[in-house]
Amino acid sequence: MKVSVVIPTKNPGRIFRDVLDRVLAQDCPWPYEVLVIDSGSSDGTQDYARSKSGVRLHEIAPEDFGHGRTRNLGASLATSEYVAFLTHDALPVDNSWLRALVEALEQDPNIAGAFGRHVAYPDASPFTKRDLEAHFAGFSRQPPVVSRETDPQRYETDQGWRQFLHFYSDNNSCLRRSVWETLPYPDVEFAEDQIWAHRMIEAGYAKAYAPDAVVYHSHDYGVFERFQRSFDESNAFRVLFGYRLNARPVRAFLSIGYLAKRDLAFAWRNRISPFATLKRLFLDVASVTGQMVGAHAPRLPGSLRLSLSRDKRLQRSLPVTTPRWSAEEH
Repeated sequence: MKVSVVIPTKNPGRIFRDVLDRVLAQDCPWPYEVLVIDSGSSDGTQDYARSKSGVRLHEIAPEDFGHGRTRNLGASLATSEYVAFLTHDALPVDNSWLRALVEALEQDPNIAGAFGRHVAYPDASPFTKRDLEAHFAGFSRQPPVVSRETDPQRYETDQGWRQFLHFYSDNNSCLRRSVWETLPYPDVEFAEDQIWAHRMIEAGYAKAYAPDAVVYHSHDYGVFERFQRSFDESNAFRVLFGYRLNARPVRAFLSIGYLAKRDLAFAWRNRISPFATLKRLFLDVASVTGQMVGAHAPRLPGSLRLSLSRDKRLQRSLPVTTPRWSAEEH
């Protein structure tokens, strides 16, 4: 078997049926299998997976789910050379998605993993569409295959370059199973994909960007949810990598001003409604404020940290190795 496509599920709703059907319709010159790992769905997901030929369903208890742990389980159950990961709401845009991921991996035997591009669902907000386009356009401006050896001196001195090298999204990715056997996912609840990418880059492997492996994947968050997600991201990056996102109030204030100016100009050019624009401004404030508060999470009372976080386990402890470089302002 060439590839195993692993999809963790938990009450994904109707979208999962479209995802699974599109995965099963991939146009590939080699055999692949689909493995669905469900952690207690009650919306018919399990029955739908069982009804499809070529799909293996593996059920686990809800309490046994973990973002890193469940992906490790999927890789361990795979019978293939490569393991591709999708989330249950990431819909491949076309039938060449899987082939494009594998072709990116096969450019060089030193490539440990490849990740693909995300585009917003058609009903997403104009701001969400713009943000995703800009984010992935940044990868298209860099070499498609990168490692520490791409620029060793820059890797040692440039925090932004290190962040670029360890960006990885297992919403839409594929890894070399032989590498996973020695470098499995960490058993954490946040940023398991970026920790894994950091570790494989540190181990001397390369990663690849596959711009033609495209999935629809986007969310329009509420204001408090955006604050919580930014809080968790900032706290995780502080713990895991030593980054401090918008830690200084002055820096945070300037960031909010920059984002507001940018988004007001975008709204004016694209004739976006005042309501949608106002919501976006609140989201900008929530995002930056969440980063600033998350950068100082250890100073907060435990009960407050838990109330601000969507990831309760992250706020208690993370069994990870301290990065070798010192914390820096970002």
